This record gives sequence, structure tokens and C-alpha cells, in this order.
Amino acid sequence: MLSKVFKAYDVRATYPKPLNEKIAWQIGYATAEYLLGYAAQHGHDDPMSKHIAVGHDMRKSSPSLVEALTQGMRDFGAHVIDVGLVDTPLVYFAINHMGCAGGVQVTASHNPSNYNGFKISKILAKPVGSDTGLDEIKRLSALVEKDKLEPRGGRMESRDLWKEYREHLHRFIDPAVLSGKRQLKVVIDASNGMAGTMVPKVFNGIAGLKIIEINFDNSTGEFVHEPNPLVEANLVQVREGVLKHKADFGVCFDGDADRCMIIDEKGQPIGCDLLLAWLVKDVLRDNKGSSVVFDLRSSRSVPEIISESGGVPVESRVGHVFMKAKLAECKAPIGGELSGHFYFQDMFGTDSGARAFAAVITALARSSKPLSEQIAPCKRYVQSGEINFENEDKEGAIAALKKAYPKAKVTSLDGVSLDAGPWWCNVRMSNTEPLLRLNLEAKDQATVDKAVAEVSKLLGRRVAH
Repeated sequence: MLSKVFKAYDVRATYPKPLNEKIAWQIGYATAEYLLGYAAQHGHDDPMSKHIAVGHDMRKSSPSLVEALTQGMRDFGAHVIDVGLVDTPLVYFAINHMGCAGGVQVTASHNPSNYNGFKISKILAKPVGSDTGLDEIKRLSALVEKDKLEPRGGRMESRDLWKEYREHLHRFIDPAVLSGKRQLKVVIDASNGMAGTMVPKVFNGIAGLKIIEINFDNSTGEFVHEPNPLVEANLVQVREGVLKHKADFGVCFDGDADRCMIIDEKGQPIGCDLLLAWLVKDVLRDNKGSSVVFDLRSSRSVPEIISESGGVPVESRVGHVFMKAKLAECKAPIGGELSGHFYFQDMFGTDSGARAFAAVITALARSSKPLSEQIAPCKRYVQSGEINFENEDKEGAIAALKKAYPKAKVTSLDGVSLDAGPWWCNVRMSNTEPLLRLNLEAKDQATVDKAVAEVSKLLGRRVAH
């Protein structure tokens, strides 16, 4: 059963089978062993070096999984600080604010309510993925036998960090909005997830911000719509809300509120790569010469605008483990992915939906133009959007793609990126399914359509959205 719950970047599965309290205890014990050992090896020996921060989302299974997970941690000898019902980025904040050896958020992010899981972080909220500790936790979990162990009696305490978290995030909101000199109206769809708790705690009471709430009730642990803002159908309510209330913009958060999708005043979703390109102008105003990390699937306009704004564009593999590592390596103030994850150095190099929201508020407050007009200059090319293809021979298909365009410039940072001149694309292999994912871009729609038709013949059966 253990093998079924460990994924590339976290623990995630349906509850109660295969993920249940017994497995949660095993993973808790193994996680404590790994996190405390890692902290000790890396010179983290202050009084908090045996403490682990644990938070959870609003799913029905979360309380019992938290209880089992933290009991496993305590039985190993770790001291647990329960930060309660929180968004995932608050756990990252807690690890750094309190100097813990690491932390765990009990959540299944954007998955349906019958799923749950654990997002695990090391000291300084460094990510734990398959190559950065998760495989070791999986190995240790398989060795644990509860009835053969003597509990070591780690302590448990609860701590409310909302005040400190709010104060930290308010540092990044334009003073004109905080004081009420600049008024903004925003429609927020919390997707019945943790934004329903986070937004009132952090953003209510700001003088220049009027928030219109959609799906903020998370008390039932169920979702009115899938808590995934990347799916077009899940944006219907927030798009309608923006138009109805004549709002300046809209936001749709995912289940654990570590990512979001922004909607302009016309009710149109903004591609997350284009949002990054727009935010970069504001960020680099105070950070000339800094690096900016972007997902390699992004529009070519992103690195162009980073350079034009005085920054250094740095391409990254897809996935939070790679993005966070690259952000730290380059000391970049900001980075972003097409998936809606935005990373900030002032949030300890982690992804944060709340921090992204604060960045949008501030950038918008500094101009009198509506959001759609500010985003327009970033739309320099035509994008295909991500297209999936079923293929049992993924490697063979990629080899065929390279062979079909021998004169194209090819790189292999993540899958294959191919620049054919009039158009360019990236094709990545799914880690878990027989799927290839295509993102293609050109200067005009006709070229995109023609290139997609050509490339599609090599990639397999196109999967309908």
C-alpha cells in the first residue's frame, strides 16, 4: 500500500484506501526520522531543531490523518507544533518563522475531496521530492513496525500564526491600498478550499480592498467545483462575478491556496506565464539586474520582457522542486510556472497564492490602466495551450520528432524543446501516465495551427480536454 501513496513530489492518494491512519503513522515516524536527521547533518542544532510544524486543509479525513501522522512523529521523539487549519504556504512560513527542522501540510491540493496527502518540507521549507528525500522517507516508512517500537514521547503544542503571517504579507501590498488611497474591487473564488480561511484572515480589513466572496464555505470538506483553477470550467463563477460586479480583477485559488489564476476586468483568464511577464516589470523596478526564473513551457515573450526590464531570464524544469532550487541558486526575487505556482524570495523561496495575490494588487495599484490593457503588451505570440497525446512509446515519439526536424535547434532540459524557426515547442513526458504534453507557439494563429497538425501526427492520439 505504501508504494501507491508516494508520488514524485508528495504523498497523495484516495482515502481510506490506499491512504489511511496506519500508513499516516508510519509516514509520520519516518518523516520525523528523516527531517531531524537532515537538520542535524546540516548544522541545524538550535532549540527548535527537533520541532516539526504541521498544518492541514479542510478535508473530512484531515483531522484523523493529522492525529496519526503527528503521533508517529512524536513516537520517534519529534516535538510537533500544530498550526491548525491553514493554507499550505503558511506551513512554509511557520518552518522559517519558528526555525523548525521541517514541516508537513496535510492536503491533496486540487484533487477531489476523497483524496488526501502530505506535502513535506525540510529546514528553511526546502522541498522534499523523490530525489530530495521522499524516496528515503518511503524506504524508512516500510521499515517501521509500531508494535515493536518504544514511543519516545515527543511533545505536541498548538500555535496560531495568523497574526504574524498577515503582518508578513502586508509588507508586500502597496501602501496606497493599505491606507485606502487606492481602491480596488476583487472577486475571489476560494473553491471551497483553504483560501476560504486564508483570505479573511490575511486580506479582510484592508481599507482599499473590497472583496466579493465566492465558495468561501469550507466547513463541509466538499467542493462545489473541482478546486483546480487551470480547468476552464472551474472559472465560470469567478468570470461571471467579475463582470457582474464590475471588479478590477478576479482570482480563483486551488484547494490548498498555494496557487491561483487571475481574471482580468473583462472576465478573461490571464495565462500564468503572461502574468509573470507583467509582474516582472514591477519586481525588477527595485531589483535591477536580478534573475527571474520561468517555466520552460512559457511564452517566448517572458524571457524577452525579463531582459527588457533589466533582469536575467533563467529557464527551469517544470515542478516546484526544480523551480525552488533554481530560485535559490540564482537568488531570484520571483519565479513562475504555467500551473499557477508563483515563487518569491521574500516568502523563503516558496510558492504562495497569497503572495501572488499581494503582488497583483500592488502592480495594479501603481497604474491607472485596467488590467487587460497592462497585460496586452505581453501577448506577443500565439500559443497552442497544453495539448495531451496518448502514446505507449513516449521515447520513440520524441525521437521521431527530433528526426522529423533535423535543422531545428533542440534542447533537452525537460523533455525536448524544439525551435523550428517560424514556430517553437516543448514536449514533455508524463511521469505517471502514457501521455506526451505539447506546448507550441508562433507569431500567428495560422502557423500554430499548421505546426500543431504536423507535430500531432508524430505524438500519438490527441486527448480531448
